[in-house]
Amino acid sequence: MTAAHPYEAKISALYASFLDGWNRRSGAAVAAGFADDGDVIGFDGTHHRGRLSIAADLRQVFGSHETPAYVAVIRSVRPVAPGVALLLAHAGMIPAGEGDLDPELHSVHSMVAVDEGGGRWKISLFQSTPAAWHGREDARDALTQELRGLLAPQ
Repeated sequence: MTAAHPYEAKISALYASFLDGWNRRSGAAVAAGFADDGDVIGFDGTHHRGRLSIAADLRQVFGSHETPAYVAVIRSVRPVAPGVALLLAHAGMIPAGEGDLDPELHSVHSMVAVDEGGGRWKISLFQSTPAAWHGREDARDALTQELRGLLAPQ
């Protein structure tokens, strides 16, 4: 087993900030955590390249339709190389106007963070991969229940 990352709290906070920006539907807030040359590969495979492009592209996405909100659980943060860390998380989404998760929108989040100096961590790559778990509905159902446990009582 790989040891936890010494900057796990900062890297986890970087991910939480990404989710918060998404949930507030702010392209600028999402992009703020990215390195200048960072990349996003979205749930549908769309590739956004560069912090400024990420901000502009997501501003357009958020302006064109109501996006679902994220609920997530971090599974691990581990060192990959000096100044590089990998965060893995499972996430679910609550469609706009709904009060519950849509299991069809569950995803695995992979985030590569880089230290730009002095413990200033930025996102180099963020990828959202659908978590369909074909033939393993029990795993999808278990994730749905775990994520529901993170939701504030209605």
